[in-house]
Amino acid sequence: MKTKSLFAALALLGVVAVLSAGDRYSVFHISVDVLFAARWLFIAALLVYGLAKRNLTTWIVVAMVVGGEIGHDWPGIATNLRIVSQIFLRLIKVIIAPLLFSTLVSGIAAHSDLKKVGRMGLKAIVYFEMVTTLALFIGLGAINLSKAGVGVQLAPPPAGEILQAARPTAAETILHVFPENIAKSVAENQVLQVVVFSIIFGIALAMVREEKRRPMLNFTESLAETMFKFTNIVMLFAPFGVGAAMAYTIGHTGMSVLVNLFQLLATLYLALIAFLGFVLLPIAYFSGVPVKRFVKAIAEPVSIAFGTSSSEAALPRAMESMEALGVPRQIVAFVIPTGYSFNLDGSTLYLSLASMFVAQAAGIHMSIGQQVLMMLTLMLTSKGVAGVSRGALVILLGSVGSFGLPIEPVFILLGIDQLMDMARTSVNVVGNCLATCVVARWEGEFGKEQPSPAAQAALAE
Repeated sequence: MKTKSLFAALALLGVVAVLSAGDRYSVFHISVDVLFAARWLFIAALLVYGLAKRNLTTWIVVAMVVGGEIGHDWPGIATNLRIVSQIFLRLIKVIIAPLLFSTLVSGIAAHSDLKKVGRMGLKAIVYFEMVTTLALFIGLGAINLSKAGVGVQLAPPPAGEILQAARPTAAETILHVFPENIAKSVAENQVLQVVVFSIIFGIALAMVREEKRRPMLNFTESLAETMFKFTNIVMLFAPFGVGAAMAYTIGHTGMSVLVNLFQLLATLYLALIAFLGFVLLPIAYFSGVPVKRFVKAIAEPVSIAFGTSSSEAALPRAMESMEALGVPRQIVAFVIPTGYSFNLDGSTLYLSLASMFVAQAAGIHMSIGQQVLMMLTLMLTSKGVAGVSRGALVILLGSVGSFGLPIEPVFILLGIDQLMDMARTSVNVVGNCLATCVVARWEGEFGKEQPSPAAQAALAE
């Protein structure tokens, strides 16, 4: 059923493309009614395929196609659909503050044992921040070179909504980072202030005696798990929100926005390749990591990550492979799980690239200082949300909102999110595997401990 539906949809898409191209370039002329019917036949086949798949990502793509067609055929109706996308936006925004607070506090306080592992913990955290910062600026450089968002014609905002980036002085910018009232910060969606409060709160909690720390740590861990489930529930509404946003956008701007999306996709893949070649490969070489053996060891976990778009799915095999490569188990057990919160190289690069795409699409010029401040915000807010479905969407919406940028381009990105997620998740796994090898080298422990038979068997398969 699934295969037949897919083939039928693809066949109809080909027919529609041929008919439209032939009519446009005067090879032959087709009536408007025939083209209209052909497009909706394709959409009907796509809906059948979506019903067969019953997959959220598939339904988001289907919703984008349906929304785009509604915007193209009935722009008047599409304009009124904006309220649906606004409801989805509000549901997403309500997640941001509790999610960041719970994940950051539990992440920091739960790793209070860093004092016990001492040198290894400090080296790992420093390494994570250095590499993710490089990923941020590679993404920033790539989007500034490709300018994939330039030329997108966004629909005009309703009265009272002003799309402009804040331009405070340097002193105001620094002062604005620190919260004076956490309730006010949450109400105004000041993401960086929530992050600063959460980090200080987490450090303070880590300093409290175990019997006093444990209840609050249990609360934040429970809150984080609850917010993960909350996000999953909200994402069930995503096809409607994304479809409505696409209808509204196409109804005002036409189909030209799709060109920008594919340009963005190409920019992301090239930026990730550049990050692998110019950052991770030199790190592996100069750290003394055996590159060929490393590539062989990560082949399976990376392929799992690429196919499932899930870092967690690749975690068990990644840990076994790194132990088999010669990294002691205690280093693997510490670095890889910690890296899943603090070393998401691919996701971090994507966030910098996507946030600037939003600014370019809105026609808003951001100074170098504003771009650096946005990168700092992303560097902090991207921590601790690896387990959240569509977590990048939550972080991206919170970050662009803090800088006065519009949200419509973020909804548009969801249409190609699966293709982007496959690549960025694979790079996340590569980065975390390499981090274990580098830390083991720095500790002088690489290859000194005999891996378990299970780990050796894993790499031999």
